[in-house]
Amino acid sequence: MLLEVCVESVEPALAAVANGANRIELCASLAVEGGITPSHGLIAVAVSRIQAPIMVMIRPRSGDFCYTDTEFEAMKLDIAACKQLHASGVVFGILTPEGRVDVPRMKTLLDLSHPMQVTFHRAFDVARDPFEALEDIIHLGGIQRILTSGQSQNVVAGLDTLLALVKQAGSRISIMPGSGVSLVNLDRIVTALPVKEIHMSLMKTVDSPMKYRNENVNMGSFGRSEYSRVSIDADGVAAVVSKLKGHADRLQ
Repeated sequence: MLLEVCVESVEPALAAVANGANRIELCASLAVEGGITPSHGLIAVAVSRIQAPIMVMIRPRSGDFCYTDTEFEAMKLDIAACKQLHASGVVFGILTPEGRVDVPRMKTLLDLSHPMQVTFHRAFDVARDPFEALEDIIHLGGIQRILTSGQSQNVVAGLDTLLALVKQAGSRISIMPGSGVSLVNLDRIVTALPVKEIHMSLMKTVDSPMKYRNENVNMGSFGRSEYSRVSIDADGVAAVVSKLKGHADRLQ
């Protein structure tokens, strides 16, 4: 089973790949805003340094997935930049105000994304009907996978819906479970779901190397110390990879 790890900087991505991660989802502000579009500079450095496919988040802001015309223009430009910077793929999703997949806008972005890979992200989890959304996404073509928690707060809570989605999708598109997946519940998830890839963050907070600290000033980290950074649990990645390999071996 393939392991995709989401990160917000290059060093955690390098550690994830060194410990067996197969693919990286690159975001900005992952811990605070759930992932938005990273800078073009970060994308360029990541592509040059990381020896694994990099999927870049295309999300101009946090919050809902119904975008203004100017936000949509920014998404188009960001996709063009990802292609120019040789990213492996992009990750996006757009909904209408009624909660359906915005087919015309998705088609525009898909045309711009070709030949990069595309993941429809967790906008799927707030669509009004996941099974209708699944068919709309498949019908669009050019989308390799859907990242979803089964329209629940986490994958474990959404297992029944996820299993139904996997069955409906068949071989037409990959359903990639993501949200709240951990070493603790990994066995339960991969045993319950016949999927080929899984998405995890495996984040941890590390202390800043700063020696001088003014603790009276906060730059907007929403309660997190300015003298901490979001990194990755490299040992946790290695443990997940080992567990996934053991699961695959049992199936043979």
